[in-house]
Amino acid sequence: MSIPQKIAGEPVSSDQATYLDGFFAGVKNRGLSFADAEPDAGPAPKAKKEKLTAEEKIKNELNPFDALPVLYKRARKNEAPEKEDIFRFKFNGLFWLGPVHEGYMTRLRMPGGIVNSAQFRELASIADDIAWGYLQLTTRNNVQLRVIAPKDTPELIRRIQDCGLHTKGSGADNLRNFTATPTSGYDKNELLDVMPLIKDLAHYIINQPEFYNLPRKFNISYDNGAPIRVAEDTNDIGLQAFKLKAPPEGHPLHGKVDEGVHFRILLGGVSGHQELAKDCGAICSPETATETVAAMTRVFIRNGNRGNRGKSRLIYLLKDWGFDKFLEESDQLLDDPIVRFDFNDPLFADLIEPHKKPDIPHPHIGTHEQKQDGLSMLGVYVPVGILQSDEARAIADVAEEFGNGELRLTIFQNVMIPNIPSDKIEAAKAKLAEAGLGTEASNIRGGAAACTGNKYCKFASSDTKGHAIELVDYLESKMTLDKPINIHVTGCPHSCAQHYVGDLGLLACKVPVEGEEEPVEGYHVFVGGGFGGDQKKIGRQLLKSIPAGPELYTKVEFLLKGYLANRESGETFLDFTSRHEIEALEALTAG
Repeated sequence: MSIPQKIAGEPVSSDQATYLDGFFAGVKNRGLSFADAEPDAGPAPKAKKEKLTAEEKIKNELNPFDALPVLYKRARKNEAPEKEDIFRFKFNGLFWLGPVHEGYMTRLRMPGGIVNSAQFRELASIADDIAWGYLQLTTRNNVQLRVIAPKDTPELIRRIQDCGLHTKGSGADNLRNFTATPTSGYDKNELLDVMPLIKDLAHYIINQPEFYNLPRKFNISYDNGAPIRVAEDTNDIGLQAFKLKAPPEGHPLHGKVDEGVHFRILLGGVSGHQELAKDCGAICSPETATETVAAMTRVFIRNGNRGNRGKSRLIYLLKDWGFDKFLEESDQLLDDPIVRFDFNDPLFADLIEPHKKPDIPHPHIGTHEQKQDGLSMLGVYVPVGILQSDEARAIADVAEEFGNGELRLTIFQNVMIPNIPSDKIEAAKAKLAEAGLGTEASNIRGGAAACTGNKYCKFASSDTKGHAIELVDYLESKMTLDKPINIHVTGCPHSCAQHYVGDLGLLACKVPVEGEEEPVEGYHVFVGGGFGGDQKKIGRQLLKSIPAGPELYTKVEFLLKGYLANRESGETFLDFTSRHEIEALEALTAG
């Protein structure tokens, strides 16, 4: 620091110079400079706040899992939840049904759809004691109970937990029930048993709070190569098992992967948004599956859109980033990078061992021999997933008497009983028949699935389950199909019954009718949807706003009869509709 020669334009005097010399020396000794005394530039500009959805704000105000005391308080008064708590309570698997019903629906978590007979019997008792007397089997290997009064919610949660099940994270912005090939461990045609992997993933997730605050719901599914499909390509992450030959020396994968079973990774499926999961150009081994899936989920948690509910699913992050960036970000959370694999490049594709699934019509129903000698699985037909409590007890009894007490739920809304000695299958069938339960279904009936419908869900526009049964009954009275079809009936664009991937997909709507004061229940009709392997595609809309009842049922009848009359040899309904223009198919519906 040097002494100035002038102050205010006048020369510095000797006395002023002496004073300033001492002043600057003192300042220097304290380690200061004139820069430390620069004028205050004012507060730094505020960072722009990230826009958040109403749901994100609710989560930030009170962690939904900390809202359990609020639930108990309302239970004591038998009160309905407030608006914010309707969302929070979904984190504990409780869904308020108002205005349709003054009560809750509860959805469980059953990774892979595994449940034992004692648990199934207790769920039936819960349904009788505090719900409406039936179990609803879902399209995610799962169970729902309806309708539970607010006063009964503490007992509900306690009894579910006491029998070894839980509801944590089964709704709202969470990882939903993990689905898997329901016959895993038992199927002759499987490439591996994925149930240990599903259990490992479930254990990994439930012990880490980070996985209970996603931007939106998230679905994960494992397919093991057996005939029963799990619609893995309708999930945010879908893993498809395939078998790999040992990469030869000089191959890009030599030393990076071993021969044996691996998973092809599919990303971004949201059938309600007309998006099927796509091959992302990467694979993982069974040993690294849990950590790989967890890393990808974490990338979504940290980067997904929390400001626009309509763009918050994984598919929209992938559209913004592309697969390469998403994989690179996932790599940062892993010890070793995810193995890249180009299925379109012969250099990689030639390493794949061929594996063809047997063509078994509706393999989730009927008798199927297991890979264990002398044992068989029995698929019980449950019409559109509605299982009365007495029927559930009968299934539990058969599983204990003839099997080992284990049950498996499927995405087709039915139950499978494994480990029955093959020479006792007929006796097991007879016992089920005594309870009014069948193990056979036609090629029309066996593939019918329906969401909850407007009898219980405020979003649905029609009675989906009732109409699905009516349609199936009508079609069976008019024809016999020698090849199976899947009929998916859903009540709203959320597409819980996945109408876009059915051979026939029905989406509920309200239809104005001349002479009627109020619109009637009806459907838009879609054809040609498929899932899994080479079948995957989004269905095309064929008909719009057809009233439920004879008009709709007749049009579907004419379409199927047109298929039977005009198909090529061995052609499935999916193949038939895929090779025809919509106009030609629409003409068939007119008879």
